This record gives sequence, C-alpha cells and structure tokens, in this order.
Amino acid sequence: MSKTCYRYQAKASDENARIADWLVRLTTTYRDWGFGLCFLYLRNVKGFGWNHKRVYRIYRELELNLRIKPKKRLVREKPEPLAVPESINEVWSMDFMHDQLADGRSFRLFNVLDDFNREGLAIEVDLSLPSARVIRSLEQVIEWRGKPRVIRCDNGPEYISAALLAWVTTITLSVALLQIWTRLRFVC
Repeated sequence: MSKTCYRYQAKASDENARIADWLVRLTTTYRDWGFGLCFLYLRNVKGFGWNHKRVYRIYRELELNLRIKPKKRLVREKPEPLAVPESINEVWSMDFMHDQLADGRSFRLFNVLDDFNREGLAIEVDLSLPSARVIRSLEQVIEWRGKPRVIRCDNGPEYISAALLAWVTTITLSVALLQIWTRLRFVC
C-alpha cells in the first residue's frame, strides 16, 4: 500500500450536508415515504445525479429508516361465565353452520338448542337461510315449546337484520348477543 493511500484523510463534503438536508426535508414533509421514494424524488423530480448507495448511507446515518409498526394485539376482556340455566325453556342458543355439497355448492344449517338439557329444538337446512326463514323457524319452535326467557346468539349478519330485531321486539323476548371481541348484552 502506498504512503498516500495509507495517510489519506477523507474530507467532509458539502454535498453530504446537502443530501442530508434534502432527506430531512422530504421525510418531514412526507412522513410515510421510505428511502426508495425519497431517492426517486431526488433523482427524477429534482434531477440530482447522486449515487443511491451514497444517499442510502446518509439516510441511515440520519436514522430516518421508517419504523416497522408492531402488530396491534386485541385486548380481550375476561368473559363473564355463562349462566347455567335451571329449567327447560330458560335459555336457548341459536347458531349457523355451513358445509359444501359434492358439486361445490355450499349449504347452511340453522340450529336452535335448549341449553338446560342440550336438546336440539330445530334444525333448518337450505342453500340460503334469510332472516324471514329464521323467524318462521323460531315461531314454529315457540308454538311447540313455549317462549324462552332468553335466546343467546352471536352478532352475525343473520341476527342483526332489521326484520329479526323487529320480530324480537314484537314478542318481547330478550336476546343476548355474544360479541366476538367484547361481551355485551342487548335486551330488546
């Protein structure tokens, strides 16, 4: 190695300060821009011919790298223990299941259970089960077994339709909607 290479001292360039100034300006103006957009803006819009490796080195020295956002963890509250019913027709549960036929068509099952004795009160099977069909099935079960005190269900689109909520208010029945993320009780 020659003496000149060995004793060479790199001089701080005014260009580096200029690059740093532009990078700071761009990242404060456009907070969601990373290095790629900043460099393309400087190269294509402003017309600077700086090398991308040089600009990236200064970008890292300024610690302008965008932070990686951590995944948001959903905070789950402690669920209330489900009350155990003490008699028949106190609490019913209803839910939907779905499966596929051999030809690829999907079908749905609407199930109504009595929580006290785990008796299946109704099973409705069809390719489509709109809210009017759910209401008709529930009315048949109520005629046969009498009205329950509470019907427990999740908050699926089948249960939050206007027709079903209007029917619940007409027969003065309380419905406990089990939310997916938080537990809330709605009494109609």
